[in-house]
Amino acid sequence: MHFTLKQLRYFVVAGELSSVTRAAEALHVSQPSISSAILHLEDVTGLQLFVRHHAQGLSLTPPGRQFIRKAKQLLSEAEGLAQYANTLGEEVSGSLKIVGFPTFTPILLPGLIKSFIDAYPAVQVQCDEMHQKDIIQGLTDGRYELALTYDLQIPADVEFEPLIEFPPYAVLGQQHPLADREEVSLTELVEYPMVVLDWPMSREYFFSLFLSLELEPDFAYQAQSTGMVRGLVGNGFGYSLFNTPMVNNLALDGTELRAIPLKEKLRPLRMGIARLSQFRLTPAADAFIKSLRQQIQVETTTIFQDERFFKSLT
Repeated sequence: MHFTLKQLRYFVVAGELSSVTRAAEALHVSQPSISSAILHLEDVTGLQLFVRHHAQGLSLTPPGRQFIRKAKQLLSEAEGLAQYANTLGEEVSGSLKIVGFPTFTPILLPGLIKSFIDAYPAVQVQCDEMHQKDIIQGLTDGRYELALTYDLQIPADVEFEPLIEFPPYAVLGQQHPLADREEVSLTELVEYPMVVLDWPMSREYFFSLFLSLELEPDFAYQAQSTGMVRGLVGNGFGYSLFNTPMVNNLALDGTELRAIPLKEKLRPLRMGIARLSQFRLTPAADAFIKSLRQQIQVETTTIFQDERFFKSLT
């Protein structure tokens, strides 16, 4: 089976853009070059990679979707090999695309990325934030090499290495009737309205905590950001549950909050590194993981002062 990296790249771009015309424009080559590459790949693999739509471009077939994922991995490995050869193994360089879960990414990642770039200045790091479903899809599609996320519905083809354990805890406004407690129970909290972070999988996780105790929470208010959750809690609309420890006890509008441990031993969320199991890491990704393992305990201890709300697993 003979095909070139150039042909694979033409195929990948056409698949991403669902168009031979747009792929040719993006790559600054002729349309016949793109079409020829696709036809050659279909010929040597025996697969129909695309469904052709008259005047409406292309769409990947199921085998095409599987093939494009492997093609992206191969192209990424080839790029990493070229970068490694250029530096003769003495310097890690190139680009690294990572993605993180929004609750902790803006807190932990900037400092970790700075430490990594200080050690490897020839690497350009791009870090995005996404919800869990999009994170997994981004890894599967080959758009990201690494993800820092929670252990929520991790599929079998994604390898997950836990680094930190975040137990759930209660967040209350200063005027809440339970705000003076050193610990609080879900059985007590369930009698009050709750402000819930209404993100995919997050809502289900928090609901599962109550369900494990056969309790029914009152999801009185839903918010689409942690900032809004904190503001509603600080202004007395209800309590909330968090996992990622708070850096300070203030909402964005200056109202004060209290973080209180829960009495029950409930399922924590584990934050860690996710990557495709069969994806061979580039030198930059491999170096980032090693740096992350070394720095994560120092970084979390520096940012999150109260160790009741996290446990380092490194």
